[in-house]
Amino acid sequence: MKNVLITGGSRGIGRACVEKFTREGYTVSFIYNNSATAAIELSNLTGAHAIKADVSNPDQVQGAIVDALTTMGSIDILINNAGISLIKLFTDTTDEDYYNIMNTNFGGTFFVTREVSKNMISNHYGRIVNIGSMWGKVGASCEVAYSASKSAIEGFTKALAKELGPSGICVNCIEPGVINTEMNSELDETTLAELKNETPVGKIGDANELAEFIYSIATEKSGFLTGQIIGFDGGFAI
Repeated sequence: MKNVLITGGSRGIGRACVEKFTREGYTVSFIYNNSATAAIELSNLTGAHAIKADVSNPDQVQGAIVDALTTMGSIDILINNAGISLIKLFTDTTDEDYYNIMNTNFGGTFFVTREVSKNMISNHYGRIVNIGSMWGKVGASCEVAYSASKSAIEGFTKALAKELGPSGICVNCIEPGVINTEMNSELDETTLAELKNETPVGKIGDANELAEFIYSIATEKSGFLTGQIIGFDGGFAI
């Protein structure tokens, strides 16, 4: 059975992934930053190893990967899920806003993958799943910085898939639509209703259903799937 590292694992999509992989018998470590209570509860519930680190900080990332490797021995599957949102007019977006969201959403994916890929290359095996967003594909008004941070993950995924493919490592990106997570709970009922109506399947996405899909493309059987940007958005971005 393989070893899995999940970033942003204490809540939302990350939590659903921790629960799914542990339920399937995988050894799981997950990184969290601010949600200590939720992380401890999840660790006690699933047996997954919780690691506190800020993925936007390369030094903390390096320490977190050492921790994960010490605990599990190797990292065979990486789910880059950690991310933050920002709803703000572009002209009101500050330098601090920009660096915070870019360094967390794209930088975190970059820094964590850079460290983990060294272990995967040595083992000549790996599955990397980056969590983007449909807004990285189509863009969102008042979410310019967020959309840009997620769009960067598209190019990162495609380039890395080409570079790591010869080492037996598959790299893919899933772009969720509106999912029932804490991040989207900040949206008011009117906005959620509008987004639901704009989604062809007529509903808000479920984090557990997304975790099932992530699991399906992260197994050994998915060795011919790489460099793909896959929408999980109920048809919103088509």
